[in-house]
Amino acid sequence: MNNISQDNEADLAAIDAVIAAFFGAFTNKNGAADLGRLRTLTIAQCVIVKASAPEIYGLEDFIAPRAKLLNGGALAEFEEIETSSSTDIFGNIAQRLSLYRKSGILSGKPFAATGVNQFLLVRMAGGRKIAAVTWDDEREGFVPPRRIAAARHPAVHN
Repeated sequence: MNNISQDNEADLAAIDAVIAAFFGAFTNKNGAADLGRLRTLTIAQCVIVKASAPEIYGLEDFIAPRAKLLNGGALAEFEEIETSSSTDIFGNIAQRLSLYRKSGILSGKPFAATGVNQFLLVRMAGGRKIAAVTWDDEREGFVPPRRIAAARHPAVHN
């Protein structure tokens, strides 16, 4: 059993806020998606990897096509939310494994899918920032689990 101090609870709450803001940046249900917000949530050198392809992006190369897709009309009513997570905190390093659900209307056709993200976060002077993200979407041959074991019970290693 982990004894989680108030400092670690505050750190977990900060990580929760960063991850929620990350997912929220893609939402265009109530107006334009705010992908520019990703710049405040990540380090400038953030690496983002789509595992199924694989495709490797720097932050700006990741933002540009998604902003066009989400704000150009091809993908409407889009929302992506975290449905389950597990967080490990190791001093200034944190790792978050997130299951997510996404839905929207792509080229006039409704869709919904699930996937998994792994985030690497570092503590910076201004708080936690995302240093790297990997993700894998649901596809033939890969269906993410519905829940991650030990959700909301972070392993804290100080």
